[in-house]
Amino acid sequence: MKNCYFVLPILLVLLLAGCAPTAPAAAPTATTAAPAAASADLSAIKAYLLAKTTALKASTGTVKVATDRYYALAQAANFDYATLWAKQPAEVSKVLQEAKTAWMTASPLYEQMEGIVAGTPALSQFDVDLDAGASGAEGGDSVVSFDIKLPDGKVLAKPGNLFGVTESTLWGTAPEYTIANIQPDLDGNGKVDFGEVLPDANTLKGSIDALDSKVGELATAAAPWQPTETEAFGALIANVPTVGDFFDSWKNSRFVVTDPAKASRDFAAISRLSDISDNITSWQTIYGGLSPLVVKVDQASDQQIQQRLSDLKTYVEDIYTKEQKGKRYTPEEADLLSAEAQNRATAIVGQLTQVAAKLKVIVQ
Repeated sequence: MKNCYFVLPILLVLLLAGCAPTAPAAAPTATTAAPAAASADLSAIKAYLLAKTTALKASTGTVKVATDRYYALAQAANFDYATLWAKQPAEVSKVLQEAKTAWMTASPLYEQMEGIVAGTPALSQFDVDLDAGASGAEGGDSVVSFDIKLPDGKVLAKPGNLFGVTESTLWGTAPEYTIANIQPDLDGNGKVDFGEVLPDANTLKGSIDALDSKVGELATAAAPWQPTETEAFGALIANVPTVGDFFDSWKNSRFVVTDPAKASRDFAAISRLSDISDNITSWQTIYGGLSPLVVKVDQASDQQIQQRLSDLKTYVEDIYTKEQKGKRYTPEEADLLSAEAQNRATAIVGQLTQVAAKLKVIVQ
């Protein structure tokens, strides 16, 4: 009974409290959590890069299989290339054509992701070594980081980027990498066309092995990489202006220069115009990740950047299509086309810089 005297007052208090009017909900204060700010969706950039590195590794692996067979044929002939060609022209032609076909797949695959690789500090050395670097003899700030040890023990010291070395070996634009005094009609059309050479088997195997290995290293390095907004903007602002450099290398290639002795040894198998288009694809992929962020601060600029990238690609592809149909551009025409492309690229970079500033993204 004593306990009941304590319970009754408590129940009375609770009943009275229940009858009291409910106070209005407090208004949100300045410290109330706001909706999360829009952010860039960079996952697609990494997914794109990983897909391209996987495809690239498969292609360089195919090149390696073909060049290993060519090396085995040469080795079996004691590296007597005249005898090799005289006795096994069909097999030699087959393996070299397979190697070239696979290389022609691999090179564009790299160009399609070059904008990402070259614009990412953690990956940029791969661009130097694979596609953009100079030889030790050329010097400068972008000399490749490697030497190539050949199967016969010789070493090519800082020979230049690997796509360049392998291309000039397969297509014969570097005489020191090919067999002199043998002019093979590899396709059997009754004449020796551009690129019909017998590569030095040691140089070809050593350089292709190095290419395949370096691509594997890139794939390994790309796997843990996580793109950032700073890197994405930086990659675009650094790479889009290189359109003029692409046009310059095209102007100096055999696709424009009529005298083979004056044409550069690089960019001979695939027109540099194709490479520009592939690079723009990588730029579009990068900007696609940034677009959700940009549209929140400047919808008009977002639309313009996307449209201008698309227009630049269309502009280059139109020139390339005409070239593929037989048009031969003069160096003067190449200069005019280059100037127009550079103007378009400059406008894109200007807008990218402005929206990065609005977003307070610091671009190195």
